[in-house]
Amino acid sequence: MGAPTTEETPLTRIGIFLVGAQFPGQTSGEVLRNTVETVVAAERAGFDDAWLAEHHFMSYGVIPSAVTLAGVALGRTTRIHVGTAVSVLSTRHPVALAEEAAILHHASGGRFELGVGRGGPWVDLEVFGTGLPRFERGFAESLDLLCAALTRDRLSAEGEFFRFREVPMTPGPPGLRPVVACTSPETADLATARGLPMLLGLHIGDEEKAAMLTGRPSDGHIGAAVGYVADTTAQAVADLKRAMPQWLRPGLAGYVPVDDRPRPARDVDAYVDLLCRIHPVGSPDHCARVLRETVRKTGLKRLILLVEGSGDHRGTLENVARLGREVLPLVRDAGGIGPGDRA
Repeated sequence: MGAPTTEETPLTRIGIFLVGAQFPGQTSGEVLRNTVETVVAAERAGFDDAWLAEHHFMSYGVIPSAVTLAGVALGRTTRIHVGTAVSVLSTRHPVALAEEAAILHHASGGRFELGVGRGGPWVDLEVFGTGLPRFERGFAESLDLLCAALTRDRLSAEGEFFRFREVPMTPGPPGLRPVVACTSPETADLATARGLPMLLGLHIGDEEKAAMLTGRPSDGHIGAAVGYVADTTAQAVADLKRAMPQWLRPGLAGYVPVDDRPRPARDVDAYVDLLCRIHPVGSPDHCARVLRETVRKTGLKRLILLVEGSGDHRGTLENVARLGREVLPLVRDAGGIGPGDRA
């Protein structure tokens, strides 16, 4: 299968991705308020979607319920779609999550989108009482029950982890098709077998994303990337290399295993360098060129951009506004940008 061209795979939706990153000197309440304000700014800037991450007990992301904050953001906006990237299914009851999704779908006029993921072997499993078995072998059953609850008027369960008599689904099922975060071929196969779109993370580049998508239908898949624009590419890279380690070092340390397995370590400086090299971090022309190349190489039609990298709320709002004003028109223009673009 050859690499798709931009004309064969037009970018249909582009959004922002917010993890609720808590940088030094910020309170968690301030971060939550700023996150909602950033969604409002993204709607004003012309983005199609805003996706909210979910984390527990860590400064890496201070949104413990992406569904709840999505409801707040939907109430503050009128056009933009708001989704969860992702709600952690290993610590949630799938039917309860489906009910919450139905509320947001109906109340927002269909602007809510649901993304789910397996999560990790973290202490969350202990705190919420679901335990390692739900993480290690219960994800498929949880996902199947969630999909049923999102589409059926009546529901029962006879599985290993969920057993209950038939009940009516109220409110009526929204008919949503969840997006599944995929970081392994096994999870990608699971999503593909169910006809569900995948969310591919910002920790991998175009080649790895393309490999994950090979042989799988491309309808609805979403690719995440860091998005940051400055007057020059050198300035954009310098900004993120200065700010992002201040968030990532304490933030990534918050991943605490539920058992005695070693916690994976990451070289933060090398990680930030990677993100700046493989994602749209640079001048407006550079960002647009990288985004269009991602579409060409991967065939993805939906992209979401992490926009919080500067660590300053005013800087985030300026980044969103500049991306909307100076980058999105270049990406959406079928003519694209020419060979004389400056770096």
